[in-house]
Amino acid sequence: MAPSYDGTGVQYYELKDFTFQTGDTLSAVRVAYREFNPTAQKTALIPTCFLGRINNTLNFTQGALKDHRVIVVATLGNGESAAPSNTPNFPASIDYRDSVRAQHKLVTEHLQIQSLDVVLGFSMGGQTAYHWAAMFPELVKNAVIICSAAKTSLHNYQFLEGPKAAIQHSIDYNSDEFLIQRKPPIRGLHAFAIAYSAWLTSAEWFEERLFEKQGFKTLADWADAGAQSYEDWHPDDLLAMLGMWQRSDLGLVTGTDNQSQALSALKARILLMPGRTDQYFRWEANEREVAHLKNGRVEVIPSVWGHLAGGGANQEDNEWMDRKISEFLSQD
Repeated sequence: MAPSYDGTGVQYYELKDFTFQTGDTLSAVRVAYREFNPTAQKTALIPTCFLGRINNTLNFTQGALKDHRVIVVATLGNGESAAPSNTPNFPASIDYRDSVRAQHKLVTEHLQIQSLDVVLGFSMGGQTAYHWAAMFPELVKNAVIICSAAKTSLHNYQFLEGPKAAIQHSIDYNSDEFLIQRKPPIRGLHAFAIAYSAWLTSAEWFEERLFEKQGFKTLADWADAGAQSYEDWHPDDLLAMLGMWQRSDLGLVTGTDNQSQALSALKARILLMPGRTDQYFRWEANEREVAHLKNGRVEVIPSVWGHLAGGGANQEDNEWMDRKISEFLSQD
């Protein structure tokens, strides 16, 4: 069984008559968030990643952001904010622009914040941060984008087709037990997790048997524990977020297919932190992106933890990132 999630401190703001990019309008759409260091003068926004929830998001509040009022906000589709699992008639297709507009309403209308010193995000959270910088350039001073990219690559897109197919074609996802009785499709969720698992880290990570560092005696034990961790996720939430990830394209914000133009239009200072061994958000993509940014830099995380290097899985990587973020923000 997956350990139950502790939602301590999570709050909700309800948006009225919210219209999505699809044209669908819902009378009520909730945005989940949590504040840390609420009396600090500087402000930071951290959108959650894929499979991320507010209270398991790396927030740097004891380090680089200790002097910031930090708002961790749940991405649309994750099950804390509005998602297929908790919102009737939730659109079948959602977009980062939907999530950012919802977060903008939370920040400006509810929290009364008119300037963000930094928007920081990992993975899907990093793509959200990129969209924040593009959609609200006068609001965002700095962006820290960890293990992410302005546009989802074709390789990244196709990798996601694997776990997507695993759940969509599972017996229990297509059974009356799920479709009518709403019983969680455990077999499908486990299949999704196993299809996803080899991509999380790197070949080096596996060959160095770093799953043993996490307390597992065998690779099978590690994989089984990972599969169980998906049991409290609603499959349609996973698919909604996965679709948003696959469709990510910063050019859609500026109405151009030219990524260099979209990137060169950004005004914020931007720190890109790809992982050296990340298998789907490749560091080379960030090297290409930074060439078009007005004020950007790249710091490659020197880790064998693959994509997970940016998400808080390894303390050494956390400390390295914290130092780089502190240096970047101190130069503002």
